[in-house]
Amino acid sequence: MTEIVNGREVDRTRDVQFESANPGVASVDSGGVVRPIADGSTSILVRSQGLLTRMDVNVLRSADALPVNFANDIVPVLSKAGCNAESCHGKQSGQNRFKLSVFGFDPAFDYAALVSEARGRRIFLLDAEQSLLLRKATNRVPHGGEQKFPAGSIEYNRILRWIKQGTPRGEPDDPKVVEIKITPGERVLTERSQQQVIVTAVLSDGTVRDVTDESRYDTNDNVVACVDKHGLIHTTNVSGEAAIMARYMEFVATCRVTVPFSSADNGMKLQAVWKSPHFVDQLVAAKWRKLNLLPSARCDDATFLRRAYLDVIGRLPTAADAREFLVSNAENKRTALIDSLLERHEYADYFALQWADLLRVNQEALGSKSAYVFDAWLRQAFRDNMPYDQVVRELITAQGGSHQNSATNFYKAFPKPHDLTIAVSQVFLGVRLECARCHHHPYEHWGQDDFFGMAAFFPRLKQKKAADGKQLLFFSDRGDVKHPKTNAIVAPQTLLGKPLDVPVNEDRRLQLADWMTSPNNSFVARTMANRVWAHFLERGLVEPIDDMRATNPATNELLLDALAAEFVAKDFNVRQLIRSIMTSDVYQLSSLPNETNVRDTRNYSRTYRKRLSAEVLLDGVATSRVSSRILLACQLEREPYNFGTTGCRRHSLMYSGGRNARVSASASEFSTPVLAR
Repeated sequence: MTEIVNGREVDRTRDVQFESANPGVASVDSGGVVRPIADGSTSILVRSQGLLTRMDVNVLRSADALPVNFANDIVPVLSKAGCNAESCHGKQSGQNRFKLSVFGFDPAFDYAALVSEARGRRIFLLDAEQSLLLRKATNRVPHGGEQKFPAGSIEYNRILRWIKQGTPRGEPDDPKVVEIKITPGERVLTERSQQQVIVTAVLSDGTVRDVTDESRYDTNDNVVACVDKHGLIHTTNVSGEAAIMARYMEFVATCRVTVPFSSADNGMKLQAVWKSPHFVDQLVAAKWRKLNLLPSARCDDATFLRRAYLDVIGRLPTAADAREFLVSNAENKRTALIDSLLERHEYADYFALQWADLLRVNQEALGSKSAYVFDAWLRQAFRDNMPYDQVVRELITAQGGSHQNSATNFYKAFPKPHDLTIAVSQVFLGVRLECARCHHHPYEHWGQDDFFGMAAFFPRLKQKKAADGKQLLFFSDRGDVKHPKTNAIVAPQTLLGKPLDVPVNEDRRLQLADWMTSPNNSFVARTMANRVWAHFLERGLVEPIDDMRATNPATNELLLDALAAEFVAKDFNVRQLIRSIMTSDVYQLSSLPNETNVRDTRNYSRTYRKRLSAEVLLDGVATSRVSSRILLACQLEREPYNFGTTGCRRHSLMYSGGRNARVSASASEFSTPVLAR
C-alpha cells in the first residue's frame, strides 16, 4: 500500500486498516497478508483517512491436499529457519552429526539427510507429529538451535503435510523456480522510515508465487538501512544508499534504497553551479541530485599537481616541475600535465608494479630470472600502451619457455587449474568464484558447475622444468576436471555460457580468450574500469573492487557502464581510460567537505584522502630532503599543508621511524616550493 507524497511513493502498509469482506473465504492480518480459508470470491478492503480501495480475491482448490515438492516447499522453510546456515547444520562438519547443504543448494543431499540418514530416525511416518524434525524445530525436545517455529504455524503445517504424504521428493516434471523478483526494486526514503518489500517467485509453468515470508534478507550497509525477517526495511538517521538482498533457494534479487542528504533545495543549487559537459561529471552529478548533495569546490593548482603526480607516476613533483606548472597561465594546463605524465616512463613502472602484485610477480613464486622477465614484460606493455584485451589474450593463451615468453610466468604463479580459476575470475572478471568450489555462492547465482566449468579450460596445460630454472609451458591433449559430486568429466564453460565442445587437438584457452576479450563481454571491461576508477578516486564504484555481483551493486551503475563502454569503444586503451577520469571535474574536486557532503563516502562529491603505498612513500623519501620531510609529516598528520612559492607557513614537522630513526624540521627552513597532501 503506497501513497504519493511530494512526488515520492511512501509505504503506508502499516498505517492503514485491512478487512476481508468475507472472512470465511479469505482472511487478512494487520500487515496485509491474505490467507485462503475456503473456495469462493471476496474482496480485501483497505481504509485510510476516509479513503477506501479494494482488491478482489479468488480462492480455488482450498480443500485439496496439494502434493508437496521437497525442493520447492520444504527447503525454503529450512533456509528461512536458518537450519542450513553456515553457523548451524550447513557448516562443513554439520552439527550434532546432522549436516545439510549450505543454504539448501543441494536438495538431493538434504532429502537423503532427512529421510534416510541415521536409519530414518528424523522422520516418523506412523505419527507425523512425533517426527524428530518437528519436535526439534518446535523445541519440544532439547534443541541447541532453540525454537525455529511454533506448532501450528504455516511452516510447521507444511512440513507436517509433507510427512503425512509420505515425504515425497517431487516429480521430475514439477514446475521449478526460474527467477525471483523484488518489489519495489528501488525506493527513495527519508531518515527513520519504513518500506515493505514483496518477493515473488516465477515458476517454469508461468505461475507466480508470493515467497516474501519464505525468503531471507540482508543489507550491504546496515548503517543506512537494515531489514527484518519479514522484508520490512528500516532506515536509520544516516543518509546514503544501501542494497537490500532477498534470497530464495539459489536465487537472489536486490532493492536499492536511497536516503537523501539534507535539503532538496540543493538540487537547484547544483544545477546552477555545475556546468561540466564531461560524461563522468554528468553521471556523477545525476546521483548528487538524487541524494541532495553539493560537491566541494575545485581543488587549487598546487593540490592538483601533487595529486596527479602521485596518482600517475607515484612520485612527488620536483621544485622545477612545481614552479613551471604554477606560474603557467595556460587555459588547458591541467590536461596538458595529464598527457605529459602518461607519456613518462615512470607511469609504466608505477602501474606495472601494481599489476605485478595482482599477478604475483615475485622471486619466491617464480624465481629470480622469471620474475625479472615477467616484470619487464609488464613494464613494456604499459610503456607501449598495449591494448588491454591484447594483454589479457597474451596472458591467457601463453605457452613456451618462461624466459622467452614472459607471459607464461602467469601460469607459473598459479600452477593448478583451481588456482587459475580463482585468479582469472577475480583479477580479470571481477568475480569471486572461490566459494563456488565447495558449494553454491551464498550471495550470487554461481555454483559448482560454474567453478568447475571455468577450471576445465586449464587441466591440459603441462609444465616441464629445465635445468637452468626455466619452465616450459605447453598444451597437451590429455587432462580433464571432474565434478566432485558426480565424478563426471566437466566440459569447459564460460560464466553465463553453455558447455563447449572443444576438439581434442585444440587449446581450450583460445575459446576462453575469445570470450574474455570480446567487446560484448561486460565482465572484463567493467572490472578494469572499476580498478582504474578506484586507483584515482580512492574508492571503487564497486567495493571490494574484485567482487562484482548482483547483491553488491555499483554506487553508480550508469557511470560504470559508461566507463566500460568507452573503454571498449577506444579499443581497450588504458591511457585513454585514465585520461577520461582525470580530466573530469569530479577527479579535480577538493578534499575539504561542505555541510552537505561531510558524511558522503560513496558518491564522490569530494575527493577522499588516501594513504600512500609503501613504494610511493619510499620514493618520496629518496627524492630529496625537502620532499621526504614534508611527505612523511603529512602521512602522519593526515592534514593538508599548502606552501607558497616564495615562502612557507611555519609549522613543525616530525617523523619517528623507529628506535634510532628520527627526522624533524621546521617548515620555515624551506625557501623552495614544496607540495604535500
